[in-house]
Amino acid sequence: MNKTDLSRADLNLLVLFEILMEERHAGRSAERLNLSPSAVSHGLGRLRKLLADPLFLRTPKGVVPTARASELAAPVAEILTRIRGVVSSSAPFDPARSTRRFVIGAPDGTSAVFLPPLLEALRKTAPGIDIGIRQILPTQGQPTPDLAWKEALADLEARDMDIAVIPFDDVPVRFHKQTLYEEEFVIAARAGHRFGKAPSLRNYCEMQHLVVSHTGDAYGFVDVELARQGLSRRVALTVPNFIFALGVLAETDLVSALPRRFVEMHGPRFGIVAAKAPIALPHFAINAILPKIAMMDAGVAWLVTELEQIKAPRTRKPKHSI
Repeated sequence: MNKTDLSRADLNLLVLFEILMEERHAGRSAERLNLSPSAVSHGLGRLRKLLADPLFLRTPKGVVPTARASELAAPVAEILTRIRGVVSSSAPFDPARSTRRFVIGAPDGTSAVFLPPLLEALRKTAPGIDIGIRQILPTQGQPTPDLAWKEALADLEARDMDIAVIPFDDVPVRFHKQTLYEEEFVIAARAGHRFGKAPSLRNYCEMQHLVVSHTGDAYGFVDVELARQGLSRRVALTVPNFIFALGVLAETDLVSALPRRFVEMHGPRFGIVAAKAPIALPHFAINAILPKIAMMDAGVAWLVTELEQIKAPRTRKPKHSI
């Protein structure tokens, strides 16, 4: 784009582009922008001329972006985020008076750890702030973490959520990462479970197991480690989330590998205790992740700081206490 083109460009055309990318429908885009359908059509014509591409092709169900439009989606979103940050900076973010709502994505075994202290902090310093927790999980069956969390990163860039709190380290350079706490897995079961009397690897393999899996896939990281040693186990039940797992463990003789901090915070209410695993299970960092460009938003940057300041307290290594 040359200087003459830029001088005639209308910033609202980029907003129109953004809304069309989200809605994929001219009529719904017009409603969101409080414009007439003819105004949207006229704006799209100007946008096509400005960017020398059809951008959106009509279909019976709406419009679909061209390859060029798809390429432009991320740069346009970044430009608009920067501009909105500049505009909003005229009214500094004040958490004590703000009534903003932030959306945080995380597995429930993670959100259950950081949410209680976060809510307590907000009650004292930012009583008007609202929080939405969105359950996000890695895509199972992917060979690498970047592919497993690809959907979560895409949702962050689409601004469907403000921050993701997930066990993912090797984030792309366009993302900001802040480590909140370290986590590991332990073996959880009801208090008095017979596994606690003889917590050997052999006895562990003979137990009936519960696996947390939102897809119902029973094969996980425990099975990978067992197979490496020529061993296996019986997964008698899968459940879709960690809180559900605690309720089931409390009423059965099943055992399950669960995050240690999660068990220590919420297990006692269900009569659940933890024991050190008789096999090597993952240790990992729980990180707050968001696009670097989003850190220009003073409110989002403040929330990242709040999360970092309420790091989960250090906990004791589990003993064979089942």
